[in-house]
Amino acid sequence: MVARSTATFHKTPQKTLAHSKAVKADRDPIVKPTLRVITARKHIMATKSNPPKVRKIAVLGSRSVGKSSLILQFVENQFQEFYYPTIENTFTKIVKIRGQEFACEIIDTAGQDEFSILNSRHAVGIHGYVLVYSIASKTSFEMCKVIRDKILTYTGINWVPVVLVGNKSDLGAQRQITLDEATRQASAWNCAIIESSAKLNQNTNKIFEMMLGEIEKQSGESSEPKSNCVIL
Repeated sequence: MVARSTATFHKTPQKTLAHSKAVKADRDPIVKPTLRVITARKHIMATKSNPPKVRKIAVLGSRSVGKSSLILQFVENQFQEFYYPTIENTFTKIVKIRGQEFACEIIDTAGQDEFSILNSRHAVGIHGYVLVYSIASKTSFEMCKVIRDKILTYTGINWVPVVLVGNKSDLGAQRQITLDEATRQASAWNCAIIESSAKLNQNTNKIFEMMLGEIEKQSGESSEPKSNCVIL
């Protein structure tokens, strides 16, 4: 990596020298590029000593609960007004929490329903699961229970890192699932719970911060106290 960086900066002094001749003949064209090379090398050394942790996160839930919208807000700060069914997309984003960088690979899955409940490749090899329901749809809340059961079946373990997300909190007048009901379910699963609005960009970043916290809790590296759930 250092050799590649050095090759890149070989071109810089030539461009700077040409510019210096046109502006001021007595300016040293080597000083600034040399500083850049040193900075790049320091960055490379820092990256090698403390590389980002790769974390694969699957976002699962019924159709039209806002999975893609939550991801787009988190990754690109955009909201998509119209619903376009997702087949499958993968997004990446680097986030830094308490001095540690995480390379998040976020899998945006197709909506689950009673006829297509969870492909096994979305359960195995995943570090954490964001289960999304709409607060205005009891059916989507019940589907989260089915999805989690399938995850446990595929993985063969009795606990996985989960964040239960009640999306579309802006539809309060149409609410079918109370926060109390969702909190009780999260307590039974020993997972985190949060309500969000992709449309209003409320708690979208917090969802994935909590997800990383749940994943680190499993690995025993979390600096946060362990608890059954987090309510925001």
